[in-house]
Amino acid sequence: MSRGRKRGKRSTGRSEPLAVIAPPAEDCDCPACSGEDVDPDQMIDDMVGTAASLLDEEDPIAAELLGAIMTATFAVAAEDLGEAAHEIILKIAERGSREALALLLAFAAVAQDSLAESAMAGADQMRTAGVTPPPWADEINAPVTATDYKSLADKSGTASLLSCTFHRSGHAHGLIVMVDEEDCGAAADILLLDPDQIPVVLKAAQAGSRRSPEALDPAEFRWRVETALDARAVHDAENGIDEDEPLYDEDGPGYLPMATLVRKRMSALPAPTKPPAPHGGQGIGRGASRSRVAKLPTKRKKSMGPAPIYQIKVTLSGARPPIWRRLEVPGDISLPVLHDVLQIAFDWDDSHMHVFDTPYGQFGTPDVELGHQAESRVTLEQVAPGAGSEITYTYDFGDNWEHEILVEKLGEPKRGAVYPRCTGGRRAAPPDDCGGVWGYEGLMEALADPTHDDHETAMEWMGFDDPADFDPARFDAAKVTSALTEQR
Repeated sequence: MSRGRKRGKRSTGRSEPLAVIAPPAEDCDCPACSGEDVDPDQMIDDMVGTAASLLDEEDPIAAELLGAIMTATFAVAAEDLGEAAHEIILKIAERGSREALALLLAFAAVAQDSLAESAMAGADQMRTAGVTPPPWADEINAPVTATDYKSLADKSGTASLLSCTFHRSGHAHGLIVMVDEEDCGAAADILLLDPDQIPVVLKAAQAGSRRSPEALDPAEFRWRVETALDARAVHDAENGIDEDEPLYDEDGPGYLPMATLVRKRMSALPAPTKPPAPHGGQGIGRGASRSRVAKLPTKRKKSMGPAPIYQIKVTLSGARPPIWRRLEVPGDISLPVLHDVLQIAFDWDDSHMHVFDTPYGQFGTPDVELGHQAESRVTLEQVAPGAGSEITYTYDFGDNWEHEILVEKLGEPKRGAVYPRCTGGRRAAPPDDCGGVWGYEGLMEALADPTHDDHETAMEWMGFDDPADFDPARFDAAKVTSALTEQR
């Protein structure tokens, strides 16, 4: 069974300037990523130590990126750490080293309001005390200008990119914001590049889209970028931050720090003359409606521990005799991956649209007219919180194959077990495009009766030489599990 739909971690393009920020030696264990209590003094020492890489830099962009990581850490860290942010800034200043001064200057350049003021006050005190500032200390607050504002959408209207080049005191860097138009026009990724790489990226994207970049004025560019960032922020607030993308790793800053820096950059551009776009269907592109019956629960955080294993029974509505599968999947399985599991379990071809109908709205490929929200970052346990929860999965809006999904029970992972897996079921699933439940019944009647007027037509349509080639009563749970394992 070849489906070719295995998903990987989203690529987050990085630029060489980010390499000057020393990444953690192992997986990120900051409070925001680990959810564990961390000794503030040790955390401060680690942050100050990281700033050592900034002392020989000339371009302040590296310092701003580190400041953005620090800002994002405070934004998503545990509440008690966030409330202690001012105290942490004071303790950084008390270190009295050049590294500590560099860290405060970096944070002050990116942070907002009172935290930026506290960081700058601490930096000023250190300078007065004779601590030597890094080479970029004055340049980091110099005016920033921008040029070459462009937008490029692909031919299908599913994605677009926004690009420009920023300039400051003889240094320049290119910015690209990737926009997912099928996800309410939300920002999908942010790239920081050398300026001469921007034309290369635009040329490659233009070759695929068969369109030319659209030149924008500064205010319109800012409006579009902030609209994309705002849509992503709404999704992060509703669905939880994607923990597969930490604040920083060996490749550099993740999405949140990059978004923090970009928002700071946008503040240097002329303010838009039109109001912010309402979220859902009125953003940069066509977007998707976000209306829902109830507010979607937040996504599981790492601090909550591993998700339970969901035992779900999936029944094909209207099929007589019943056709069903019993599956075990992690509770935090995403809806797109659950879609893949269901396609394999029922041997569908994945050649049609689908949607999950839940108490929190409908999730699938975003579609304003159909009212479908983006499924990409939603998990099973968000829409089916516990035993007894029910949702519906519909595949092929023409044949209308409805699958009733019932959460039978939750349990702990079993030692040695590989998930997802199939533990039971009944009868073979219908072939794609056979006309729904009623069409399938008619097809089975024609196949089983050599005297039926449509017997030869049914045999030819199924590609059979012998009606016994298809046994509607046959089902092999182990074979499904094997296919699921291959797909992982």
